Amino acid sequence: MARSKAGNKTRNRYVETENINPHHKNPAKIQNGKQIQSHNLNHAMGKILKRWSWRLLFIFVYLLFLYQLWIFCHVLYWNNQNPTTSAFMQNQLNILQENNPEATLHHKWVPYQQISFDMKRAIIATEDSKFIQHNGFDFDSIHRASKKILKEKKLVAGGSTISQQLAKNLFLSSKKTFWRKSQEAIITLMLENVMSKRRILEIYLNIIEWGNGVFGIEAAARHYYGIPAASLSAKQASYLASMVTNPRHYDYNRESQHLLKKSEIILNRIHSAKIP
Repeated sequence: MARSKAGNKTRNRYVETENINPHHKNPAKIQNGKQIQSHNLNHAMGKILKRWSWRLLFIFVYLLFLYQLWIFCHVLYWNNQNPTTSAFMQNQLNILQENNPEATLHHKWVPYQQISFDMKRAIIATEDSKFIQHNGFDFDSIHRASKKILKEKKLVAGGSTISQQLAKNLFLSSKKTFWRKSQEAIITLMLENVMSKRRILEIYLNIIEWGNGVFGIEAAARHYYGIPAASLSAKQASYLASMVTNPRHYDYNRESQHLLKKSEIILNRIHSAKIP
């Protein structure tokens, strides 16, 4: 009898063992394994993305630094050497040469002492009455321009000093973007810390646009009056200074009532302007 019970137990264990499929896998364990694999993959991808994000950020900052260094080297060089071209000059030349490959710009550099005293005063009275006093930024004008931007919900002209305009003309474009304005501010600081006010004004008068393909005060004086920049009278200087906001338009509309009225206003202000 005891032997029979023992035999039954053995057979039961054998049956139970037979019923167990050695190839059968627990679904819960499979799901858990997949989740672990997915988590490990996501973790690895996250580490790779983070690593490359830092690398790309480093590359961007490094390239930005090189660009600023390139600009600063030009500013240092132009403190003693005269620029032969500018971003605005090159852009306008490209436009002219689209229609005429032989087109050239009218431009001739003249030293500071060979520019009419009245011309220097007229441009300061028109563009930057606090030129002598500020360090590159006229915060009162910037405040007024900011209020106008908030009102019109877009970037508008205004608030730029002669130093800021020089930065834009030498290196940038006329696009009204926050990036351009930010870069303009950086270059303005470079100009103000490297150059004297006299040098800034000298370069400004020699490279800004004064008409269709006309750049610099010497070319402008000869283009409109047939005389050198040194011979410009107060009235002539006031007229030329009033054109710089839209030179190509006024080149074709020289008798514009708006232009003539603005010229008269500048003529009345010219004697109060202080020059370096």
